[in-house]
Amino acid sequence: MLKNYIKIAWKVLLRRKFFTFISLFGISFTLMVLMVATSLFDHTFGPQMPERDMDNLLFVNMMREEHSEGYSSSGPASYHFLDRNVRTLQTPEQVSVNSMFFQVNSYINNRKLALDIKYTDREFWDILEFDFLEGGAFGQQEVAGASRVAVINESTRNQYFGAGEAVSKTIEVDQVKYKVVGVVKDVPVLRLNSYADIWVPITLKSQDFNKPGLRGLYFATIKAHNPADIPKIKAEYAAMLQKLEDQHPVKGTKLSSFPDTVLEAFARTFLGRGKEPGLAILYSILAGLAFLFMLLPAINLVSINISRIMERSSEIGVRKAFGATSSTIIGQFIVENVFLTLLGGILGFALSAAVLKLINDSGVIVYADLGLNLRVFAWGLLLSLIFGLISGVYPAYKMSRLKAVEALKGGSK
Repeated sequence: MLKNYIKIAWKVLLRRKFFTFISLFGISFTLMVLMVATSLFDHTFGPQMPERDMDNLLFVNMMREEHSEGYSSSGPASYHFLDRNVRTLQTPEQVSVNSMFFQVNSYINNRKLALDIKYTDREFWDILEFDFLEGGAFGQQEVAGASRVAVINESTRNQYFGAGEAVSKTIEVDQVKYKVVGVVKDVPVLRLNSYADIWVPITLKSQDFNKPGLRGLYFATIKAHNPADIPKIKAEYAAMLQKLEDQHPVKGTKLSSFPDTVLEAFARTFLGRGKEPGLAILYSILAGLAFLFMLLPAINLVSINISRIMERSSEIGVRKAFGATSSTIIGQFIVENVFLTLLGGILGFALSAAVLKLINDSGVIVYADLGLNLRVFAWGLLLSLIFGLISGVYPAYKMSRLKAVEALKGGSK
């Protein structure tokens, strides 16, 4: 029966070309926008290199101090706080302390290169999974000795050294020379915890190590033994922070800092939440926006479908007169609509791929590598089916209410 429904749907769509064109345009455009948004979301928050093992990773990016006098201050944490309090947590498998990225300048052939540099420890390379194209990461010996060595990304290698190999060569940044020990694939700027053009040993910033205070310019990356340890790490972190709060020299000061997943950190910042990041609220907002965005073209498609059904009322009347049941005709129209939506989905996939390539090539998002991977494909397919059902159920119900005599006369109920 489904095969017959599809044959009928194909013939109807070919016969009503204008309706088909208008419907396909609305469906494909809507799905294109949703899929590009889904790809951006997945690219930012999904398991991507070098943060592929997202289920086991937490990040400490913020420290907030609220004073009893009514003023507060917030920003990245200090090395002093992270090294003495977060690195010493017992539950995690590993903890890395690394800096924010800073812009530096390099010159090659009288041409200025603006690069972003990040200071890291050895654990940074053990926790995160970078894709090395040449060489490898600097080791604990280089970190302990504050050696002037560097890992650079592919784009920096190509700009500085051309197509040749870079390992063992020297790169000069802000008048400081570093020996290149490794080259990694470009990390998109959306991956704030791992992004940089150049990574060097954190001990080259040792002047920050003993600065007092809780806020500074550093992040922590925490790796759990397994996902089940994540709540334990958060509990241990909260107990540690409460102890620091109790010992704070300014009485009444409240401290807020959390080991979050990338998505939790975004939700906490976006929603301004306290102890709970508000992921459920964020998901609800995103789902609501997606639903509303789909609802408007769905309503428009419903109107077109109803007009189309009225034009086909005589056909419906003849089929009912020959014994076709309401459920049979409803099934036919729903299959027609889902079939049309899936065709629009295929066109939407093609448009999405073109738009994502334009974004990648434009450089709007530094080192962006957006694409339609399996997760995005699955979401797009699901959205296509939902869209088809939303825009097809009511017209099908409306059509099923037509009586054979009224349908043959071109009327409706």
